[in-house]
Amino acid sequence: MKTLATLLTQEQVQRTHKASLEVLSEVGMIVRNDKALAIFVKNGCEVDSETLLVKFPASIVEHFRKMMPPTFTFRGRDPQFDRTIPDDSPVIITASSTPDIIDPVTGEKRRSTSDDIARIAHLINELPGYDVFSISTLADDAPPDQFTISRLYPALKNCLKPIRSTATDIEDVKKVLRLGSLIAGSDEAYRERPFITHHFCPVVSPLTFDHDSTEMLIYFVEQGLPVYPSIVPNGGLTSPMTLAGTLVQGNAEFLAAAVLMQMIRPNTPLIYSTLPTMADLRTGAYASGGIECGMLQMACAQMSHYYDVPSGGYIGLTNSKINDAQSGYETGLSTMGGLLAGADMFNMGGLLDALMAFDFAKAVIDDEIAQMLKRVKRGFEFSDKKLALDVIAKVGPGGAFLSNPHTVKFMRTGALLPKIADRNAHGDWVKKGSHNTHDRALLQAREILGRENIALFSPEIEKKIRTEFDNLVAGDLKLPEGW
Repeated sequence: MKTLATLLTQEQVQRTHKASLEVLSEVGMIVRNDKALAIFVKNGCEVDSETLLVKFPASIVEHFRKMMPPTFTFRGRDPQFDRTIPDDSPVIITASSTPDIIDPVTGEKRRSTSDDIARIAHLINELPGYDVFSISTLADDAPPDQFTISRLYPALKNCLKPIRSTATDIEDVKKVLRLGSLIAGSDEAYRERPFITHHFCPVVSPLTFDHDSTEMLIYFVEQGLPVYPSIVPNGGLTSPMTLAGTLVQGNAEFLAAAVLMQMIRPNTPLIYSTLPTMADLRTGAYASGGIECGMLQMACAQMSHYYDVPSGGYIGLTNSKINDAQSGYETGLSTMGGLLAGADMFNMGGLLDALMAFDFAKAVIDDEIAQMLKRVKRGFEFSDKKLALDVIAKVGPGGAFLSNPHTVKFMRTGALLPKIADRNAHGDWVKKGSHNTHDRALLQAREILGRENIALFSPEIEKKIRTEFDNLVAGDLKLPEGW
C-alpha cells in the first residue's frame, strides 16, 4: 500500500470519530422528513416528535456504519466507461449545477441553456481526463414541468460516460427513470445497468435533515439505484469557525446520512462526499477556492479510510471569475492535496466564480490537470525494463540517450505530454500566435465541438423519447452561433 499524505494523526482521527458520536448522541439532529423520522424510531434512535430532534446512540451508529461497503460504481451507457472507486481512483467529475455560462464567443456571462449542456456533454465525452459528467449547468429554456429532463436528455444524448444528476420530487423522479428505461430498452434493462447516478444534499448544516432531498435519498436507496449524499458545512456560518470543529460537525452529518441509508437497505454503496469550506468573514464570501477547502477534503479522506468507504467531493474549485493565475493555483493546490491524501472522487471540472459559472476553456484546462493527477496516482513502475540498467550501462558516462531505442520506445509514454501547457521556445510561441493558456484551451474546445458525435441515440430511441415527452428540448450538438 502506498503511503498517503496526512494532516491528522491516527489519534486525531479517532478523536474526531468519538467527537462526532458525541454530537449525534448528545446534540442530535433535526429531521424534517416524516419517513426518515419513522426509520430512526424503528431502529432505536431517540426521537422528540414535537421538536423533530433525533439523537443517535453511539451503539446504533457503530452498528450501522459497519455495513457501509468499501466501493461505489459509476456506470455509463457504454460499459467501457464504468468506474469503481477506489479501484479506479482518481475518478474525475465535472462540478455541477451552475446557473450561468461564459459564452465562448462573446466572453460574457449569461444564463445557460439546454444547448449549452449538449455542447458540454460532448466536450466531456471527448476529453480523456474526465470519467463522469455531472451536469455542469442548469437549463434556462426548460419547460416548467421538465426542469430535470431538459438537463438529462441533452447530457445523455451527447455523452456515453456515466451521468450524475439530481431530481426535485417523486414525479420528477418518475420522468427520469422513464427516460432511462426508454434509452436502455426496458425498465428491467435500466435497473440492471443504471447509467444515471443520483446525488443529493439531505443534510442542511448545521445538523438538519431537510424534507425534499431526504425524501429523494430514501426513495433511491429503497429502489436499489445508485445514489449518494454530500455534506456541505461552511465554517463560520453553518459550522464552527475552526477546521477541527467543521470537520467534527461535517463528519457527524455524514454518519447520520450514512446510517439512514444503511437502516433502509443494509450494504447500500455510498461515498463520503463533501464540500467543506471556511467562510471569508471579511465579506461573507463563499470561499470554495480557499486552501482550507482542500485541507478539509484531505482530513475527510482520512476519515473515509477509517470507515473504509470511498471519499471525495468538490475539490479544486476557484473563486476566480476568469482563467487566471488564481484559478490555476486554487484548483491545482487543493486537488493535489486531495490526491495525496487518498481522495477517490474529484468534482473539479469547468466552474469559475465559486460554482456560479461554467467556462469551456476552464473545463479543458481542468482536463489537463486531471491527467496530471492521474499520472501522479500511477506513480513509478519499478520493473527491470523501466529501471533501464542495461540502457544506462550501454550509453555509459558522457553518452547520449536521445537516439537509444529505449528512448524511442518510451518517448510517448514515459512522461505526460500536455496539449494546453506551452513548452515551446519563446520565439516559436510568438510565431504560433502568442496564445495564453485560456486561448489555447478555448481553441481545443472549439476543435472538439466540431468532431462527430458518437453518443447519439438511434432514430428508434429518439422517436420513443419524443413521443413520451412532448415539447422536449432539442438536445442537439451544434457549434455556438458566431463560432
